[in-house]
Amino acid sequence: MMTMKKYDKFELVENNHADEANVLALLKSIFRHKWSIAAFVFVVALFTTLIVSNIQTTYRASNTLLIEQSSNNLLSIEHIYGTEVTSTDYLQTQFGILRSRSLIERVVRELDLTTHPELDPRQEQKPLIDWKGMFSSNKEAEEDSQDVVATLPEPTGEHIIHEGFTRTNEEVFDDVVNNLSNKVFISPVTKTQLVEVHVEMHDAAAAVEITNALAKAYIESELDAKQATAKTATIWMEAQLEELKEHLHDSEQALQDFLEEKGLVNLNGITTISADQLTNNSTRLSDGRRAFYEAESMYRQVANIRKSDYMRLASVPAVMADPVVTQFKAAEATASSKVEELKKRYGNQHPLMIAATTELASAQANLRAQVEQVVASIENSYQLAKANNNALTNTYEENKDNIQDITRNEFKVRELQREVETNRSLYDTFLTRLKETTARQSLETAGARIIDEAVFPKYPIKPKKKLIVALASVVALIIGIGFALLIEALSNRFRSTADLETKLRRPVMGVLPAVKNKRSGIYHAYLDPQETSFADGIRNIRTNLILSQAKEAYKTIFVTSTAVNEGKSTVANNLAIALGSMERVLLIDSNLRDPIVAKNYQISANHAGLIDLISGKTALENCVVKHDGIDIMPTGVMQANALDALSSPRFVQVLNALAAQYDRIVIDGPAAQEVGDALILSRNVDAVIYVVNPDDVRMSQAQTSLDKLIQIGAPVKGVVMNT
Repeated sequence: MMTMKKYDKFELVENNHADEANVLALLKSIFRHKWSIAAFVFVVALFTTLIVSNIQTTYRASNTLLIEQSSNNLLSIEHIYGTEVTSTDYLQTQFGILRSRSLIERVVRELDLTTHPELDPRQEQKPLIDWKGMFSSNKEAEEDSQDVVATLPEPTGEHIIHEGFTRTNEEVFDDVVNNLSNKVFISPVTKTQLVEVHVEMHDAAAAVEITNALAKAYIESELDAKQATAKTATIWMEAQLEELKEHLHDSEQALQDFLEEKGLVNLNGITTISADQLTNNSTRLSDGRRAFYEAESMYRQVANIRKSDYMRLASVPAVMADPVVTQFKAAEATASSKVEELKKRYGNQHPLMIAATTELASAQANLRAQVEQVVASIENSYQLAKANNNALTNTYEENKDNIQDITRNEFKVRELQREVETNRSLYDTFLTRLKETTARQSLETAGARIIDEAVFPKYPIKPKKKLIVALASVVALIIGIGFALLIEALSNRFRSTADLETKLRRPVMGVLPAVKNKRSGIYHAYLDPQETSFADGIRNIRTNLILSQAKEAYKTIFVTSTAVNEGKSTVANNLAIALGSMERVLLIDSNLRDPIVAKNYQISANHAGLIDLISGKTALENCVVKHDGIDIMPTGVMQANALDALSSPRFVQVLNALAAQYDRIVIDGPAAQEVGDALILSRNVDAVIYVVNPDDVRMSQAQTSLDKLIQIGAPVKGVVMNT
């Protein structure tokens, strides 16, 4: 339980250098196997070099073509057939034509490539390693095939025996075409109408010849196709022209027959006159109808009261509109007023009364006569307007029928004229196209031209021998590193702080990275401003050591390791300096067989030290040297019984006396595996720090040595990983 509680205290301090230590451990593992990795990389590179040096080189011949969709042709047959395509579709089509089988067959025939060693399947070289033969166990089938070949008739000009079977010339030709097709590549230049034609072959001269021949064959095939298209178009247009000529003649004859049938000469003039007449009649009819409606309105006003008193007729608006009626009506009213006035003064026989009565009768007679005359006039006007309206209506209808007949004839004539004009326009268009096509056949130009012809390539395109060797070396390096790490993983070494804690069952108090500037002295690297990572590691050890204390502080601290050269002296010296920045610290070198502290601080070998203090020959002040803010006690002058001094009671007394004068005493002890001095010293101290270098000690060695310390009751407080 005590051990677990202390372990929990250590977990409170974050170890900032654990990951860095793990990385450094991996790098050191790789470094230990550097010569094996280098040898493996060298062998792989050498083997790869031998292989690629035997690979046949491939050369690429390239030329550049300019493919133009629109050329200065006199006739575009696409307009006739309606097969216009976009620029992208056109270029893609041409790329396909460049790799078409028909074009490659044309090149094979022109250059007679059926006997070329690289294309002729009859001259194909066998591979260096016949994998099929290695895994084939049916030798009887091979013998049977040889028997069949022996029984075949002698080859003629059309048959060739090759590799145990008969091949016809057509089959050989097809194989050559297929082989060449696999060697032709088309690369369009982005955002241009340029295209690069590549041919890759082992024979550079043949690649150049085939590339240029392929481009020329493409241009010639395009010209042939255009001429064939123009010829086809000419034949088609001649047939269409004859048919259009017949249609034109029929339409003209139909127009002429209709004009003769209807007796029409100048239809435009007749149409204009008839239209004017119809317009005039329409205007007159409108005026007549308006007059008729007015007369009818006036007639209806008097027709209903014609038999009534004339005075009622005189009140009708149509009658009152007559000025004479108005005048007579006013006279009658005046005479009537006069009679009424005289009647009040005189009798009926009075001369004035008689005269007034006579005047009234005369006025009434005049009014009656005028009203009757106006009514008669209204009746006459109505009858006249009615007759006029009927006459105008009849005239308008007659002209309207005539105009409709003329319009129907006009529509028919226009229809026949449009058909004649349409047929004549088509006929003229096809006649013009036919003449252009005939002229085009002698002026036809190709839509593609060679910009750059293929030249003899200076360097092969593949294999890229340097790149292959470099890649093989990199892969070999990765594989070698992988194997090195695998070996390390399988080896009996510590690979991380977790391994230390698990296998040694002690907490890791700190991880020390490698010192970068070893010239300034690793024994006091804690004070070097450039070694910040190392200083942080020492501070972590100091902090964990202080936190691991129970009630009382660890006055005496013993630093040891499994074997020599694991860095225990480096840890002891720098830990003493770190503690010395806060407390009074004494550093004691107890490694009597291999003292290192005096060498680090350049102290004389004859300087008094621990042995002299234990023997009582020298006082304490003569055994101590001040350096880096701490007191340092070397081993002292070696004596005959010096090794027995550490196990004597005098050593314990001296140690207790020193503990009373100093806050901390750090003891740089011997390795636990080498001698028994470490076991003796570890029993007389308050705390033991065990240093492990995973590169120099195996897991089993560290476990064995640490178990010995624990068995004798040594207060091992933790482990330090020194990378």
